[in-house]
Amino acid sequence: MPTRGVVYVHSTPLAVCAHVEWAIARVLAAPVSLEWTLQPVDPGARRAECGWTGRPGTGGELAAELRQWNMLRFEVTEEPSPGMDGERYMHVPGRGLHRATIGAAGDAQLGEDQLRSIMTQARTPEALSLALDRALGTAWDAELEPYRWAGDGAPFTLLTQRAG
Repeated sequence: MPTRGVVYVHSTPLAVCAHVEWAIARVLAAPVSLEWTLQPVDPGARRAECGWTGRPGTGGELAAELRQWNMLRFEVTEEPSPGMDGERYMHVPGRGLHRATIGAAGDAQLGEDQLRSIMTQARTPEALSLALDRALGTAWDAELEPYRWAGDGAPFTLLTQRAG
């Protein structure tokens, strides 16, 4: 059963735009042409977003392709599908890639084993707070938030993965 998601390229140099389209096209096995607009938060940079449909796991494949360009700020989401949790990947230059499991309401979810590990390793309340923030991707969210607001009302492209 197919699932769907969204790729948000929040900020990329103009010279990388075609490479982003080619990376998405490789994963979806379909031609991709995004509508690039100026990113007001990052003068000279471009932004684009597109919805996609494909098999479960496509979101992770898209994030793996896009992370090759460390200068990109992007997010990839994948909605939950039968037997699969939803996912959100966030990438910020210098910080790297963050992956979170996402529930049906769009909230990041931490699993029992993950929480137990965090509680075992945290020796102080401050360490626990820092570990939970890292697991939730708080720093990635904070850095991407101005770029998200700048994209309100931007053009949106819908892409469909070819059956393979």
